[in-house]
Amino acid sequence: MKLSVLLDRARDHALPVIANITDDDLTKPTPCADYDVRALLDHLLHVVVEFQKLATKQDADFSHTPSYPDWRTQYPAESAKLVEAWGQPGATEGIAGNMQLPARTVGGLALLDLTIHASDLAQATGQRFEPDPEVFAEVADLVTQMGPTAIEWKVFKEPVEAPADASPFEQLLATTGRDPRWSA
Repeated sequence: MKLSVLLDRARDHALPVIANITDDDLTKPTPCADYDVRALLDHLLHVVVEFQKLATKQDADFSHTPSYPDWRTQYPAESAKLVEAWGQPGATEGIAGNMQLPARTVGGLALLDLTIHASDLAQATGQRFEPDPEVFAEVADLVTQMGPTAIEWKVFKEPVEAPADASPFEQLLATTGRDPRWSA
C-alpha cells in the first residue's frame, strides 16, 4: 500500500485524539517521560513539519523543538501537507535528506511517530486509541526492522514485558519500551 495512504489513515486516527485535548490536559504527563502533553504536541508537530522536508530530499532539523502556539489549527493543516508530500512521485525513492536512510524507511518513521505518539497523547488524556489495521501492520514491520538501531539512537527504550493478555498493539508499544497500560 502507498505510504501516503497509510499516512492519511494514521492522520485520520490521530486527528480526533488531538482535537479532544483540552487546555487542562496540557500539563499532564505522558508515557514519554521527557514530555508533558504540551511538549509532546510540539514534538509531534515538529516531526510532521520536518518530515515534509525529508519527503522532498531536503534536510530536516531536529536539533531543537520549537513551540507551536497554534497547534490546534496547525496540526490538521501540516499533517495534510505531510500526506501530500509523501504522495508525490519519487518521495519514497532514494535517500531522504540528512537522515541518510532509504526514503521509504524515513517515511515509515513518520508513520511510526504519528501512530505511537497519537497513542501516547490518548493515554495521557484518557482517550482510547486503536490504529488502522494496515497502519499497524506497517508500523509493526518497521519496529521489527529498526528495533536495535532505534534503541541505539534512543528513539526506543529497551523493550518491556507486555501483559499476558496484551493486544497486538499493546505488544508493539511494549517493544518500543513503553508501558502499554500506562496511566498518570
